[in-house]
Amino acid sequence: MKQLIKSKQLKIVLIVLIIIAGIAMIAVKGFNFDLKYQDTQRVELYLETEFNIADIKQITNEVFGNQKVMIQKVEVFEDSVSITTTSISDEQKNNLITKINEKYGTELKAEDIQIEDIAHTRGRDIIKPYIIPFAIAVIATLVYIGIRYYKLNTAKVILKSIGILLLSQVLLFSVIAITRIPIGRLTIPMVILVYLLTLFGMTSRYEKNLANRKKEEVEH
Repeated sequence: MKQLIKSKQLKIVLIVLIIIAGIAMIAVKGFNFDLKYQDTQRVELYLETEFNIADIKQITNEVFGNQKVMIQKVEVFEDSVSITTTSISDEQKNNLITKINEKYGTELKAEDIQIEDIAHTRGRDIIKPYIIPFAIAVIATLVYIGIRYYKLNTAKVILKSIGILLLSQVLLFSVIAITRIPIGRLTIPMVILVYLLTLFGMTSRYEKNLANRKKEEVEH
C-alpha cells in the first residue's frame, strides 16, 4: 500500500515538473512552429522544364546549409519551383540562381527574381477549424459518461473527466514545447490520439469502479 502511494506521488510530481518545464519553455522560446507556419521568405523560379525535387533539394542544401527549406512545384506544367526558407540573403539568392542556371541551362537573372516575405500563421488559426467539432465530441462524450456511470455520481464523474482530459492535453503541449516538436500538420492528430487514449483509460477505470459498486450492491 505504501509503495502504491509512493508511486502515485512520484507520478504527480513528474507531471507537475513536466508542466512547469513546458510553461517555462513556452514563456522563453514559445512553440516551435513548422516552417510552413513561420515568418519566411520565398522565391519562385521559372525553369521552363520538368525537374526533380531531389535535385533542387541538393542545390538548396549547398546554398542554405542548415536552414529549413520547403520546395514545391508550381504552375500547371510543373516547370516552376517555389523555394521557401526562414530567410534569403542577396548572396544566397545569387548563389541559388547561379547553381540553378548551371543545372538546367536556364538564364535566370538575380535582378528579375523577387524575394517574397510570408507572414507567420497564428496558432489559433491552425486550430480554429477543429475547435467546434472537437468541442461537440467532448460534450457528447461527457454526456455519455454521465449517463453510463450515474451510479458513481454523475456530477463527480463528469468533473473528474473534464479535469483529466484537460490535464492530458496540457501535459501533451508541455512535452511538445520541451522536446521542440514542430507545431504543424501532425499536431491535431496527436491531440486526438491523446484524447482517445485518455478516454480509454478513464472509461476502463470507471467500468472497474462500476463493477465493484454493483458487486457491493449484490452482496448487501
